[in-house]
Amino acid sequence: MQVTSVGHAGFRIETQAGSILCDPWVNPAYFGSWFPFPDNSGLDWDSLGNCDYLYVSHLHRDHFDAKLLREHVNKDAVVLLPDYPVPDLRDALEKLGFHQFFETTDSVKHRVRGPKGDLDVMVIALRAPADGPIGDSALVVCDGVTTAFNMNDARPVDLEVLHADFGHVDVHMLQYSGAIWYPMVYEMPERAKQTFGTQKRQRQMDRARQYVAQVGATWVIPSAGPPCFLDPELRHLNDDHGDPANIFPDQMVFLEQMRAHGHDRGLLMIPGSTADFTGAQLDSVHHPLPTDEVEAIFTTGKAAYIADYAERMAPVLAAEKAGWEPATGEPLLEPLRAVFEPIMLAGDEICDGIGYPVELVMGPQRVALDFPKRTVREPITDEKFRYGFEIPPELVRTVLREKEPDWVNSIFLSTRFKAWRVGGYNEYLYTFFKCLTDERIAYADGWFAETHDDTTSITLDGWEIQRRCPHLKADLSKFGVVDGTTLTCNLHGWQWNLETGRCLTARGHELRCSRR
Repeated sequence: MQVTSVGHAGFRIETQAGSILCDPWVNPAYFGSWFPFPDNSGLDWDSLGNCDYLYVSHLHRDHFDAKLLREHVNKDAVVLLPDYPVPDLRDALEKLGFHQFFETTDSVKHRVRGPKGDLDVMVIALRAPADGPIGDSALVVCDGVTTAFNMNDARPVDLEVLHADFGHVDVHMLQYSGAIWYPMVYEMPERAKQTFGTQKRQRQMDRARQYVAQVGATWVIPSAGPPCFLDPELRHLNDDHGDPANIFPDQMVFLEQMRAHGHDRGLLMIPGSTADFTGAQLDSVHHPLPTDEVEAIFTTGKAAYIADYAERMAPVLAAEKAGWEPATGEPLLEPLRAVFEPIMLAGDEICDGIGYPVELVMGPQRVALDFPKRTVREPITDEKFRYGFEIPPELVRTVLREKEPDWVNSIFLSTRFKAWRVGGYNEYLYTFFKCLTDERIAYADGWFAETHDDTTSITLDGWEIQRRCPHLKADLSKFGVVDGTTLTCNLHGWQWNLETGRCLTARGHELRCSRR
């Protein structure tokens, strides 16, 4: 099996039974904020796109690049389709011209029979509202000799099925870096922002190392991050100036973390790098540049590399911005009311979970999303808000023009906004913003209405607690860490007070726990 990095979370996997192109991304995403790092625009995308199978893990735009898929990827490729509750991914691919779909069943091993031979595949589909834009997934591929687990930025809660069906994993690709806007966009004291950023940087790498330990693969390829920020307004977000609070560490940082914890079989790959495997044996690794030049991209030459990259991509970024709607125009109250109020009326669980009016500031205009009353209105004089967002009006007008169903997968991941809140993170609020269609809101509201199974208990450091995390059902025997009277679930970093069971991260989500 040959694995070629095509940048970010993207790989082309060559087997005797055919080639699989996974999550190819080259065009800037999220209002021109994210670019692949290192630069992959010079790859031969027509050749890479001439594949037998296509796997797109989910609809986040650093995984689903519509322009690239439309212009460079073989439309006769068989799409390995994750088992999602809503048909958005299939619909989006069909609009681009793909017409052959192999519909997988979540966490079930399938044998795909193609003209060149047979492949064993499994797609682990994550279907909670917090997983991607209503769905994220990971791919397992076995050609009879080598087994590869491409986890990209999915966070599976139970990997027992992986080993039960495939045995030992030879190569494991996974995310380790940030892909979020927290804490950078929040209005908070700088010291607090530094503290939260430092914690998040380490926690996300700790989580990745836990996955590495659980999967137990012989070889590990850090992937799916970080993005590169080339807009001068966002350049400070790159981890190229020694900031311990930066949440976007690169591959070299994670490989050093792995080595510090006794794992020395991590592979550094850049776009165009290839690795050949025969089972657990690594036969060869080839880079498109000399090894010292590859490493310099991440170390001594990183700032200069990003500066040169930004200069080359300046016309691309300018063209992206030229496609935005003008900042001025008709008042935004009525267009927002037309989009949001039907979703509010269909999402009782989510609106009740938000629980308060939310302020939107868009240049000189202010709007209140009154979730308790299911209305969009003008703010009352001197009204105070528990949650708020300041978003450039041109971005709001653009997503309204595009009938964008997901503000998380457009505005929020761009980091081109500011936010504030009183109290903890509100999961329901961000779920609302990614569910701006009838199908999505119906699914997410029903998901929250279901009762989580908390009947099984485990013991951690002298505490008896429910085994499944109240947030997204992660196995706390694997992801739970106790520090004094605080439990942290390292899957998403949520915390609980073990003396009271109260969630310290968000409203609700009480934990059943007691001291043994």
